[in-house]
Amino acid sequence: MFRQLAILLTASAIALLTNSVQAEALNVRLVMSGSAPPYQQFSAALDKALVENNADVTVIESQADAASRSNGGAKIDLVIAVGMKATEFAITDFDAPLLSTMIPRTSYEMLREKHSSLRSSNAVSAIYLDQPWDRQLNFIQAALPRHSVVGVLYSPNTPIVLPRLPQGMSLNAKSVSSAKTLFATLENILNSSDVLLVIPDSEIYSSSNVRNILLASYRQRVPLIGVSQAYVNAGALCAIFSTPEQLAEQVAKT
Repeated sequence: MFRQLAILLTASAIALLTNSVQAEALNVRLVMSGSAPPYQQFSAALDKALVENNADVTVIESQADAASRSNGGAKIDLVIAVGMKATEFAITDFDAPLLSTMIPRTSYEMLREKHSSLRSSNAVSAIYLDQPWDRQLNFIQAALPRHSVVGVLYSPNTPIVLPRLPQGMSLNAKSVSSAKTLFATLENILNSSDVLLVIPDSEIYSSSNVRNILLASYRQRVPLIGVSQAYVNAGALCAIFSTPEQLAEQVAKT
């Protein structure tokens, strides 16, 4: 009888411990690269997506925030970094597992290599901004069936892995060796392509270059396919991208 009672008490203790662990909120730090609308949209969508996940999310927009919201040194279960600036900050200032998002693959890999001594490879992962090649090319073929030559500009730090092309389509990819040769290469590719496909490459499509690239494609009557709503607002024919809300939903499911 005493043995049965001991077993029952042990089972009850295990059940109580399990319920306690399940009830404990996941301690998450959401590190932002700024307060621009896309980041705010991501943050709001993530909050909504995590409502049922029992997560305690603390938003951090600066190093000062990180210090003031340390929660007395409580263990951090996960850091979510939104954007390149936030990712670099999170890599260098947090030890918890890190999930980066709203970042191009090349930028993420550059940061990983730069700070490789600070992080083990299994403690960091990412959800990229980059769209799959087949999705982009199939979209172009459907939207612009007569535009068979797709121009792509890329920098040496953004290697192009040539995809399997849809039938009747060809890829006109040219590397831009330096900022000085950008617009000469752009003119060359516009003269020999039916459409210009933008890829997430900050060395080429920087804030100081995008406007002039859009103007050049407009003058040459070559449609430009962007990577965000901002490109469409600035004059691109269309864009292929994941919204901040979609990325937040994917992060919540990860």
